[in-house]
Amino acid sequence: MKNDNQDTFTTTFKFKNEWKDAFKDDEFIKIFSSDILENYIINKRWYGGKASTLKYIEVVDHFKITSKKNTYYGVLLEVNFKEAFFQHYFMPVAFMTTDELDTNTIIAPAKFGNIDGYLVDALHQDDFRKLLFDNIAQSTESKGLKLIFHKGSNLVDKEYKSSKFMGVEQSNTSIIYNDAFVLKIFRRIYVSTNPDYEISRFLTERMHYENTPAYTGSINLALPEGNITLGLMQELVPNQGDAWKFMLEQMDGVFDNLSRKKIKIDKLPNVELFKRLKINEIPPEIIDWVGLSLFLRVQTLALRTAEMHIALGSDIHETAFTPTTYNGDYTVWLKNRLLYQFQNRLNIIENSLHKLDGMALDLAHQFLENKKLIRKHFVDFDWTKMKSERIRIHGDFHLGQVLVNGDDFYLLDFEGEPESTIRDRKVKQPPLKDVAGMFRSFHYAIYATIFNNADKYPFEQEELFKAGELLFKYLVGAFLETYIEKAQSGNLNIGYSHEINFLLKYCILEKAVYELGYELNSRPRWAVIPLRGIQTIMGY
Repeated sequence: MKNDNQDTFTTTFKFKNEWKDAFKDDEFIKIFSSDILENYIINKRWYGGKASTLKYIEVVDHFKITSKKNTYYGVLLEVNFKEAFFQHYFMPVAFMTTDELDTNTIIAPAKFGNIDGYLVDALHQDDFRKLLFDNIAQSTESKGLKLIFHKGSNLVDKEYKSSKFMGVEQSNTSIIYNDAFVLKIFRRIYVSTNPDYEISRFLTERMHYENTPAYTGSINLALPEGNITLGLMQELVPNQGDAWKFMLEQMDGVFDNLSRKKIKIDKLPNVELFKRLKINEIPPEIIDWVGLSLFLRVQTLALRTAEMHIALGSDIHETAFTPTTYNGDYTVWLKNRLLYQFQNRLNIIENSLHKLDGMALDLAHQFLENKKLIRKHFVDFDWTKMKSERIRIHGDFHLGQVLVNGDDFYLLDFEGEPESTIRDRKVKQPPLKDVAGMFRSFHYAIYATIFNNADKYPFEQEELFKAGELLFKYLVGAFLETYIEKAQSGNLNIGYSHEINFLLKYCILEKAVYELGYELNSRPRWAVIPLRGIQTIMGY
């Protein structure tokens, strides 16, 4: 098959060994990691080092896995950067002759012994994808192996039927098998089990939590220094897209209603932030404006969130998941982390003022004027006053991590915050940190709707922001009522009202400061959203 990319390669790399012995050849490893990979990797979607300067790539480990037809290698790479840090990546590699080639994703033309062909990413080979599925489906618990396949109790299919890629390649590569399962191959890897694998398997196999895609299998690498998760397989949940898309559609309807129903924004009844609201306590004017169904959906999401936290916090046997109290060590960890992040955001905002105008600029100046107040709030975390418990949490909980399934929701992607180290992602934290993440996501959906539809609603932007802030408080109130009631009835210790409010305020502020860095670096106009969130919480 003639390949789209074939003409772009000028060099064919020649090696004396046959492909089945490629990694016994030091010369191959040297050329593969420098001349070949350095050109290939920097253009991949899953490569996370684009903002840094690549120094060199080293092959730190590899394993061989063979099918009846082919030999494949799983290669672990250490990418070193001039900024004095490194990242690890996983890349499965295949060698295909010209007549076997059935993919456009070529790493490089190569010749092994006297055979010409191409080095390719093995995931683009149907034979390799089948090999992975077969190994998971037929795996038995066997000790002493380097490459460990695990079959989950929910995997009923024994036979490979089909495979295809799911959507565009992101930081990981997802493969749909038999139109029933998704295998997520982790491209960026850590010498530690991946939290997504750990939590997914725990929720399905230990806790039988229903509202997450069921764990069906995994691929791990057992190394002397620790386990590395290479793949996680789960059930494919039928869905109508993610809750972010759903919420944007809902918000558009809500803002449309302002003019359609001739609603006077100034006359709408106010409510204080974090006030718990039963549905029948939401004023009729608000129900008339927003619609009952959105509040009911928010309640369902709150229920599923509380059930997730009850499941994550109710195991007394597995130390990785046993709830724990607050202590001085946690406080030191938290404050160091947040003060470092806060200082980083201060530097970014001071260097970004020239990119801002209007409300974003005003809010940025207010943020700088109140920096001591915000910093003090982070320092004021007193663990001795905390009576609630810390548990393993989702860690990066927002509307994009939730699938809409009819009237219900499925929660997914437990990898944690991308900016955090793998160790930090496994630290037990207040479950209210996830709730705060979801509240920030609500705030984003409101403001994104206003920004993206500037000409659609016949109101001044400031009036829309005012309506949006009011809407936010009612959504938060409805969510909290359901969440707190369910959490407490499920014996999840989240503290009493004063502590709940303190933790929510603390965690929302932390999230908004975290978001500020992203917005100022990538889309300064949207810096209004975290800046407004910080202003709302701090009340300056």
